[in-house]
Amino acid sequence: MKLITIIFIVLFTFVGCSNKSFTNISTVKKETQLREANHLNNQGVRAYRKGDYRASVAYYQKSIIIKERILGEEHLSTATGYNNLGLVYKRQGKEAKALTYILQALKIREKTLGQIDSRTAESYNNLGTLYASIGENNKALTYANKTLKIKESIIKREQKDTAIIYNNLGVIHEEEGDYQEALTHYIKALKINEKIYGETHPVTQANYRNIALLYYTMGRYSDAQFYAKKAKQVSSGVELEAIVVEGE
Repeated sequence: MKLITIIFIVLFTFVGCSNKSFTNISTVKKETQLREANHLNNQGVRAYRKGDYRASVAYYQKSIIIKERILGEEHLSTATGYNNLGLVYKRQGKEAKALTYILQALKIREKTLGQIDSRTAESYNNLGTLYASIGENNKALTYANKTLKIKESIIKREQKDTAIIYNNLGVIHEEEGDYQEALTHYIKALKINEKIYGETHPVTQANYRNIALLYYTMGRYSDAQFYAKKAKQVSSGVELEAIVVEGE
């Protein structure tokens, strides 16, 4: 029996508290204050978009004070406040202040999320544009290149995950006897993996073997032989082993 590993991405949004937490007044108070901090942050965003930078700074500062007190200075939500405040200072031409806050946000994001994350890339991009605005082009290029590499890595990682899902869907359809649908998903996985890994990588080779075996099961022997050869396993197809790709 084939082992099937399917990636499920589940997004949880916590908008309330457990019943137990409401028995704790201090917890309720903290949550109320955090909602206020988020409201202030959003007001800061609206003021920023309207070009009212003085009001935006005031809103962000109030929001940050609450977040620092409740969440601490190294929380991701606090980092968002630092980042936003830094961007307002940049628009005001206060580059030194902008640099301080954008770097502070970056430090938290690197520590918490690592470099290969969209929010870390956002901080690198903000630093790059800030350095470009003050004429420090070498630093601007450095951070622009870092941003690009992270974005490319994220896209590549997402493509790998998509290929795994396609492959596992193929396995499910094959188990159900829906061979044409299985073939469609196997080939989608193969196209991604050929692009990412090349033809000789074990992950791509596993795709070739799965497709070859499926074609053999479908009675399409010439197609089975074609993929068997690509998998470096020229045979009648009987001995080919189907492999479920779970990633590197």
